[in-house]
Amino acid sequence: MWLDPGLKWLEATALATEIRENEILFPWVESVHVLAIALVVGSISILDLRLLGLASLDRPVGKLTRDVLPCTWVAFAFAAVTGSLLFSAKASGYAGNFFFRGKLILLVMAALNMALFHAFTTRDLDRWSANAHPPMAAKVAGGISLALWIAIVAFGRWIGFTLH
Repeated sequence: MWLDPGLKWLEATALATEIRENEILFPWVESVHVLAIALVVGSISILDLRLLGLASLDRPVGKLTRDVLPCTWVAFAFAAVTGSLLFSAKASGYAGNFFFRGKLILLVMAALNMALFHAFTTRDLDRWSANAHPPMAAKVAGGISLALWIAIVAFGRWIGFTLH
């Protein structure tokens, strides 16, 4: 693979070596990663379920978004940093893993879904935000988001069982 030299270099860095070889460090980084992902998925699910018209119907979508997304972004930052640290420790193994590559693709799809939602569906958010049943475009975005994040978690779990 054309990435092999870069992956080998990354694995050979002092930090990656320490994470990989230290009996305590890898499990701690992984634990923080799992907790951060739980916060990301949990907070996004609150908004997705509201967009689907299944929960928090008494709260306007705009207010819920302002309340939840700061937590989501902080948790996502922790997940990205810890995920990068875990990747560095076993970069060659992760890069060749089907579920790892799939998780990255799903993350890109989730980002695109979010970008499209914010670019188009929230343009008239003030008009529909307080309605118990958002427009179909918002429901579709919420459903896609929820499905993608469930798949991201599933693929993430499978990585650990298939990494060699």
